[in-house]
Amino acid sequence: MSDKDELIKKSLLVTAAGLTGYYGLLWLGRKTIEMATNSFIHRIMVDKFEENLWEFVSASRKVGLQNIVETNLRSQEGKVIHRPLGSPRSFPDFDGIMLNFAQLHRLPTDEGLKIDTEVIIGPKAKKPLKVSMPIMISGMAYGLALSAKAKIALAKGSTMAGTATNTGEGAYLPAERKSAKKLIIQYNRGKWTKSEKILKQADAIEIHIGQGAGGGTGHAIPDKNIDYKIKRALGLKWGEQAIIHATLPGIKHKDYLSKLVSYLRRLSGGVPVGVKLAGSKFIEKDLEIVLEAKVDFIVLDGAQAGSKGTAPMLQDDFGLPSLFALKRANDYLIDTQQKGNVSLIMAGGFYNPGQMLKALALGADALYIGSVALFAMSHTEVLEALPWEPPPTVVFYKGPLNNKFNVNTGAKNLSKFLTSCNEEIMIGVRALGKKSIKEVNKNDLFALDSYIAKVVDIPLGYNKILYEE
Repeated sequence: MSDKDELIKKSLLVTAAGLTGYYGLLWLGRKTIEMATNSFIHRIMVDKFEENLWEFVSASRKVGLQNIVETNLRSQEGKVIHRPLGSPRSFPDFDGIMLNFAQLHRLPTDEGLKIDTEVIIGPKAKKPLKVSMPIMISGMAYGLALSAKAKIALAKGSTMAGTATNTGEGAYLPAERKSAKKLIIQYNRGKWTKSEKILKQADAIEIHIGQGAGGGTGHAIPDKNIDYKIKRALGLKWGEQAIIHATLPGIKHKDYLSKLVSYLRRLSGGVPVGVKLAGSKFIEKDLEIVLEAKVDFIVLDGAQAGSKGTAPMLQDDFGLPSLFALKRANDYLIDTQQKGNVSLIMAGGFYNPGQMLKALALGADALYIGSVALFAMSHTEVLEALPWEPPPTVVFYKGPLNNKFNVNTGAKNLSKFLTSCNEEIMIGVRALGKKSIKEVNKNDLFALDSYIAKVVDIPLGYNKILYEE
């Protein structure tokens, strides 16, 4: 037998052995899975209920997986647990509202015409904040929540898209200011980020009174959650605890807020100064106090808003849903003749362009996004964490995989998401037969059910609706 024949023979034997091994393993694997599956299903079909594994399915449907998990976390911790990214609860929202097609009663806008999506925050301010779209990045704290890389990516992404980002209540990060063309600095309830040098760098200043996922609850940040680098950035002395107070010191004095607004406006050279509030039962009274302080904009955080971590009860059982808060706030601004003078920014539960356009129609001037901005920014970056770690570990300051996060990739991802949403809003405006988001209003809406129709004061889709020129 020649060497060539011998080589062919050996190759065939190796191939045959490989195929035999492959199909053998495949057969063995299928048999193993089949036996395990049959055994599992057999147990479910014959075991008494108190011994049956299906009992967990019954219990979880009654109690809910979320409650089961959080019950076990409370049992483990023995203290308040902190849930990240807000409530999983379903609140009344914009899904019960539909937008109207322009066809013949009003013609749709020609595809060649430019749609105006520019927004001016604080139109009466000396230096109003102008953004190219009605979507901005909400406040998320450096060091107390997000890593420096994540904050820089948010800043770069917002700049690429032509909009603004917010510092949040954490430490001031010079690299964020450098990366953001338009930066809203949050005047928080702690003692940091309040020097004149920092505040003078703001394109707008947001006084943080409350937020949807936590109201105005104060808390001390455990030392284990922040390292020496962040303590130094916060301006804390050795052994001093980082405390976010329930209220701003001095807020109990009647004229404190108006004096603070005037001080910040003067110090910053006239940039818009506003207040951030959680939606509350007595929202009109809160707004009355805010308007007396002569603010340039109001941020309302609905119950759907997120957070790095607050008590589940505050997320699930407190505050007004965004839809309710928006309706009441817009009505109040109209009643007090401040509509068009004071900008209204809504936050909490805005994840797609449809929800955003409906909110604009109901009176919002702009929208903040937080959780969905993190999802968009991290995009395929979360593959560094999955399946063994939760996705936020690539963007949180204390996340074990935050070193894997790529700033430039994250910025591009966010910019693309923002641009995509804005372009889809433009399509929606064209479909309404309009040329600007400023022309979109409540008359472009109808409701799918009587509950939402009553809440928002719009007609029901299944009733006859008279067209008015």
